[in-house]
Amino acid sequence: MEPVLDSCAGMDVHEKKVDVCIAHGPLEKSPKFEIRTFSTMTSDLEDLKSWLKKYNVTTIGMESTGVYWKPIFNIMEGEFTIVLANAQRLKAIPRKKTDIMDCKRIAKLLRYGLLPNSFIPPREIRELRDLNRTRRKLVGMMTSEKNRLTKVLESSNIKLSSVVSKISGVSSMAMIRSLLEKDRLSKEEISQLAKGSLKKKVDLLEKALDGKLTDHHRFLLKMHMENLDHLARQIAKIDEQIERKMIPFQKESNLIQSIPGISKVSASAILAEIGTDMSQFPDEAHLSSWAGVCPGNNESAGKKKSGKTQKGNSFLKGTLAEAAWAASKVKRSTYNAFYQNIVRRRGKKRALVALAHRMLMDIYRVLKTGAPYQDTGAEEANERATKRKERSMIRLLEKAGYEVVRTCTSEIAAA
Repeated sequence: MEPVLDSCAGMDVHEKKVDVCIAHGPLEKSPKFEIRTFSTMTSDLEDLKSWLKKYNVTTIGMESTGVYWKPIFNIMEGEFTIVLANAQRLKAIPRKKTDIMDCKRIAKLLRYGLLPNSFIPPREIRELRDLNRTRRKLVGMMTSEKNRLTKVLESSNIKLSSVVSKISGVSSMAMIRSLLEKDRLSKEEISQLAKGSLKKKVDLLEKALDGKLTDHHRFLLKMHMENLDHLARQIAKIDEQIERKMIPFQKESNLIQSIPGISKVSASAILAEIGTDMSQFPDEAHLSSWAGVCPGNNESAGKKKSGKTQKGNSFLKGTLAEAAWAASKVKRSTYNAFYQNIVRRRGKKRALVALAHRMLMDIYRVLKTGAPYQDTGAEEANERATKRKERSMIRLLEKAGYEVVRTCTSEIAAA
């Protein structure tokens, strides 16, 4: 194997320091190694950049270690070609590992072009990614607060969650706020606070709100509701910022939203993870593998073992799962038929992952071609599933030694 880089650097990145090894010299000879350790303070990273330029380094390789690679990337971006490798694919030989050995090993792999590169989107996409990931965390925190609110209500004999579908609904929150001020709500007060279909459940709500609310419970309820209000304001602020960041990507967002189950929020979250340039991925299969939504490939001695999905982008997988669940509910759609065909055989979880996989491939295609998604409908999807089943049954019969002659009766043909 021939080397491809005459001067490159491998870095072993940590929180407080970075070990750097420069491999340089003519390609036809063994390289010379220069090794130094730098602090990760900005001024020291500037010194590192100068040192790399002194040896005419063109390419840098490092592991994607948590967030510790980002300060180095911020300084080196635009000055060098940066190869960011997945740490799981660079495992050292057991019991032969030091920081110096690690950076030297990375430099050697990089010199021979053997360092696998990770996808690093442009700066504007990275900023959009930070916003969407923060929003997802805030939504999770809000869900936790709602659960704590329900727990306090249950401990005080308030059975509101047994009557309403959402404890955070307008009517529910108005009733809880009223309970903070008084011990009991009258039937007339409950009727005024109830909205929509809850007006038919006034008698049941009166029973549900008859509890043993103490000052201790009121203190906790007030605190959780303040937290919910604060989180709602934070999410509203971040939504405004996301909307501003999405202005240059409106065309791509509209393309993705043409796919059933994908909302404006989901489209933003998906673009934040995969970007808009699909040339980063050779095809939709590579994108699905990177996201971790395609079946695993584990075969040995001619036997296929577990098809469990591999680790991937957890934020993207979560967003796709939510979109897949929404798409599976769209009646007479291709996705609905696809989901129903799998759920009967494999269960809901596997069907959901399979649908997420299918949706991600469609996302790749619409972004690659620039053409909106066209739903062919449930009938065509069911027909394709029937033909696949027929081919499978024929293969099984032929494998068992039978000769299969396909005929079609008039009744079946008419159907």
